[in-house]
Amino acid sequence: MAQVASPSPHAADGSGSLGARLNWLRAGVLGANDGIVSGSGLMIGVAAADPGKTHVIVAAGLAGLCAGAAAMAMGEYVSVSSQRDTEKAAVALERQELAADPEAELEELTQTYRTQGLSEPTARQVAAELTAHDALGAHLRAEFGLPEDELVSPWHAALASAVAFFVGSVLPLLTMLLAPAGLRIPATIAVAVLGLLATGWTSAALSGSPALPLILRNVVGGCLAMALTWSIGHLFGVTAA
Repeated sequence: MAQVASPSPHAADGSGSLGARLNWLRAGVLGANDGIVSGSGLMIGVAAADPGKTHVIVAAGLAGLCAGAAAMAMGEYVSVSSQRDTEKAAVALERQELAADPEAELEELTQTYRTQGLSEPTARQVAAELTAHDALGAHLRAEFGLPEDELVSPWHAALASAVAFFVGSVLPLLTMLLAPAGLRIPATIAVAVLGLLATGWTSAALSGSPALPLILRNVVGGCLAMALTWSIGHLFGVTAA
């Protein structure tokens, strides 16, 4: 049969509820990470031009926070909606093919289990029993790793991303407000690094990857971004002076 979609990475193990949770957790971690980096970078750039202008720093921070949270939410909604559309298309196609030629679909399911290591008799018995119980669900799980009743939710991903971005951006904003003018930039950098350590560790925990490489990439990338915005702000500040 024609393949409509590859197995969904968030449900590769067939665990739909786990996949759905990981989907919005992933969106939340990415949103927090982006909020920390963009919020810190924006306010460090403004503060580098003139660290004493609190109202300008706050205005820039709030504007960046609102714009970033909205952009993250929209981006996640559009991306996950596209994934959901692909999943729905896979469900519709499987339902159509089962209705048109159930015997061919049973044979296809048998061969799918054979490629996973089952013997011919065992694969055929498993395919027959699963088809009798829930033919559509059996095909969706075997071919796409996709339980029919656990499609991804674009609203969950969008909300998680927006809220996490907001929280990530608030940390450097509060630091800029609470720290003395002379310590605003180093204090914000310190808070951002701690936040990037946390999001890097969380990403590693969610993906099952080694923590150190992810944390290093997170921190180094964030520090480079803050160094860039500080340089731009410092340059314009010196020019204005």
